Amino acid sequence: MDLAIYCGPAPTPEELWSAWKFDPPVLAGIAAIFLFLMISAKSLRQRLAAWTSLLLMLLAFVSPLCALASALFSARVAHHVVLVTLLAPAIILAIPPEMLRRPRFPAQLSFITHTVLIWVWHAPGPYLFALSSPAAYWLMELTLIASALWLWMDTLTPQRSAGSAIALLLGTTIQMGMLGALLTFSREPLFAAHMDSTHAFGLSPLADQQLAGLLMWVPAALPYLVAALLRLRSVFSGRSFDSKAPR
Repeated sequence: MDLAIYCGPAPTPEELWSAWKFDPPVLAGIAAIFLFLMISAKSLRQRLAAWTSLLLMLLAFVSPLCALASALFSARVAHHVVLVTLLAPAIILAIPPEMLRRPRFPAQLSFITHTVLIWVWHAPGPYLFALSSPAAYWLMELTLIASALWLWMDTLTPQRSAGSAIALLLGTTIQMGMLGALLTFSREPLFAAHMDSTHAFGLSPLADQQLAGLLMWVPAALPYLVAALLRLRSVFSGRSFDSKAPR
């Protein structure tokens, strides 16, 4: 299939470890985000979150994971899990709470927006469109990241009630688990872009899709569950997430 995938054509296992992607505009964007976070940070924990954000951005967009996602749908899902469950909260935690806007919309709106985008971009048609050009690829990536940042800002800000935040986190866990289950238990492969690219890695297209479903079903849920437990603990302790952060 003739696709203009941003990360390049599907590599072989032998080519994978040399498939780093040094795209100057992306590197400049990563550097700008990191500098903003470091300049804004006021505590050790915020600076550690900024460094974590840098490492996750390099993993997602510079490391061979980007190229592997051209070959395996499971790698693409792992890539998106990194973005929405690890990178997004790391960025929010790197920003001082006073710089985050007070929530202006109902808590459900960020959840609905993020849920719709997760399901749309992991449906066969929109997913194939996202691999048709670099512009379509970045539309997928940036909308997923933006909606995840909104959701995590809603859940991590002390200005959002603990009950609403925990509901958002548990609701996201459930909806991602449902999508993961659909992918895992599908009886046929759904993603045309990976019909011929998985065999070199010892996976059939269906097995690759099932692995993707398991990644979305189990590992992707863990950050939301941990955040929900921490938010619940903060209710009983009477402290916000940043109350112990050294200044």
